[in-house]
Amino acid sequence: MFQALIGPIASIAGSWIEGRVAKTKANAKKEVAMAEAEATVMQKKATGEIDWDLEMAKGSQASWKDEWITVLFSIPLILSFCGDWGRTIVFEGFQALKEMPEWYQYSLGLIVAASFGMRGATKFFGRKK
Repeated sequence: MFQALIGPIASIAGSWIEGRVAKTKANAKKEVAMAEAEATVMQKKATGEIDWDLEMAKGSQASWKDEWITVLFSIPLILSFCGDWGRTIVFEGFQALKEMPEWYQYSLGLIVAASFGMRGATKFFGRKK
């Protein structure tokens, strides 16, 4: 009688264990598939960013844009060393820029960002003060 009871219980336990194993395998496959999908997206994103940087570098080879922006950014630096009149010009210029509409200030930031590359600019502008 005891063995007649053990057979069905063992069968039920075996079925339950097989179900748990199958469920665990299915969850593992799901996690692997999700990780592979994320890796593919990250790889495509990295490739896209590299391609964009290469295109920007090719486009700026014959451009004076970077030199022009460097000269413009150097003017306040140089004037700061030209005595009180130079510092006054720089200070008043920056005060005037502060009072410009936000869209204009952001546009200037985007122009500089486009010149030096968006990734570099976003890293710079993304810093916390």
